Amino acid sequence: MTPTQTYTVAVGRRKTATARVRVTPAGKNSVTVNGQPAEEYFKTKERASITEDVFRLDDVTGTYEVAAIVKGGGISAQAEALRMGIARALTKSDTGLRPSLKKAGYLKRDPRAVERKKPGLRKARKRPQWSKR
Repeated sequence: MTPTQTYTVAVGRRKTATARVRVTPAGKNSVTVNGQPAEEYFKTKERASITEDVFRLDDVTGTYEVAAIVKGGGISAQAEALRMGIARALTKSDTGLRPSLKKAGYLKRDPRAVERKKPGLRKARKRPQWSKR
């Protein structure tokens, strides 16, 4: 971080969802997604809590203010992309947090994505029914 820059920027991805995250230390411990609080944006408590899992680790202490812009994918993929973006931004600002975040699996990109549809098939793998005659 440069002396004039008081925040850290990172990108998190999951499936086709992308989250651009800005983490400010010594904030008011809030997560804002596309201009709305995370609980309001994600609607369910489970999805909103995915984003705050990073802050529940033992090594992550202090207050952080998170502002994120999330695009693409579904709601769950957006929540996981946001979690990854927060974890990446925290490791940029404090390298001592990396081992605990890595052990929790928040820094690993989940490579699973939808398989493409193949010609002659109904879906990616579903085939038309075979008949002998």
